[in-house]
Amino acid sequence: MSKKKSLGAETIAPPSPVWVIGSYDAAGKPNMMTASWVGVCCSRPPCVMIALREATYTHGNIMKRRAFTVNMPPGRYAAETAYFGQVSGRDVDKLAATGLTAVKSDSVDAPYLGEFPLIIECAVIKTVELGLHTMFIAEIKDVKASESVLDENGTPDLEKLDPFVFSYGSGGFYGTGGFLGNVSKLAEDIKR
Repeated sequence: MSKKKSLGAETIAPPSPVWVIGSYDAAGKPNMMTASWVGVCCSRPPCVMIALREATYTHGNIMKRRAFTVNMPPGRYAAETAYFGQVSGRDVDKLAATGLTAVKSDSVDAPYLGEFPLIIECAVIKTVELGLHTMFIAEIKDVKASESVLDENGTPDLEKLDPFVFSYGSGGFYGTGGFLGNVSKLAEDIKR
């Protein structure tokens, strides 16, 4: 067992999945923002949470519209995803700059990215103020997936999705790597 070095109270919990949050501003203009603080937080009703700083344009959009989408970018869109996180929708039209397509959600008052293979449409049911960040807890109203990323059972296939993660230390994006094994079979090996 190795000795551990204290790193202090930091937001270090690698790896952080990379998502793009879609919202409409007050005038109805679509906006996209890169976020890594996203996760499932309830199974019934199905819910996700995102945590955003109040200073972000997206925070204000979601407060007004009470809806957002969570878009999973594949690796081939790493540059566009990085751009969404580096500029503000207050100052630039991110979609015009990247050439990506905003699509009006069927289920909530928010846009999603037509080019991205997995979309989660969310309606805010609760907000929690946590200091610098607000946690938006939202019920999943629909999940949309491109048929090209589904396996033979109609379930999203991680390798076909090609997601990536953010590394706090390096400030870089990394691929998720390959298949390590079936969870049940791996656990069985330990039980024996």
